[in-house]
Amino acid sequence: MRFLRILTGVAAVTLLSAGCGASETAQGGGTDDAAKALPVAITGPQPDVYMRGGDALRVTPAPDLGTPFVKKVEHALREHVLSTAKVAGKTSATCPAGLTQKAGAVSQCVVTYAGAEIPYDVKISDSYTAGSSFISYTKEPKKALLVDKLVYQMINEKYGAESGRTDASKVACDKLPAAKAFDYGADTGFTCQYWGEHAKNGEPGYRTVQIKIGSNSYSYNFEEVE
Repeated sequence: MRFLRILTGVAAVTLLSAGCGASETAQGGGTDDAAKALPVAITGPQPDVYMRGGDALRVTPAPDLGTPFVKKVEHALREHVLSTAKVAGKTSATCPAGLTQKAGAVSQCVVTYAGAEIPYDVKISDSYTAGSSFISYTKEPKKALLVDKLVYQMINEKYGAESGRTDASKVACDKLPAAKAFDYGADTGFTCQYWGEHAKNGEPGYRTVQIKIGSNSYSYNFEEVE
């Protein structure tokens, strides 16, 4: 599920996040290869992607004890987006109508990451009691985030030198946007590819891999096509 439950009150809410990546322009092996190759060559791990999170993906400073509840939630939302992006980037968050502090109340917030906007539903716990010093809530992103460097990292892990595959080489991708919001399950329209000795009806050639959004805010599906 995409729900996260957070407990906040006197203390600030802190989430782990994740980081950044790198890529190079593709260099085809020959004239025919170069004509068909996608523009971004994936030659190894993306050095600025933080798959396991870390300090690079935290939003600082953290809220202090006297910070209003809505600001603590906005801070938590920014860190949640970073934790799914796995790449450090500029973030902001706002809950335009504030947060309704009533049991079961749902409020809308928006987080911006590298220019992409992700809407969130923030729901106060059904067990909340008015005046309580601690407020438990869940937050649900309503869209998924495509991050270029994270895709490049994951494609490298699936088809690159570290994948252990012997049937894939010359891994490359379309030039992806730094960040873009999509509906869950959407086909992004972007592709990657690899060169295989038996990729085209048993013959050498490029194999296309479609990039699709998974069923949660931090997954992609890579589907091979002829």
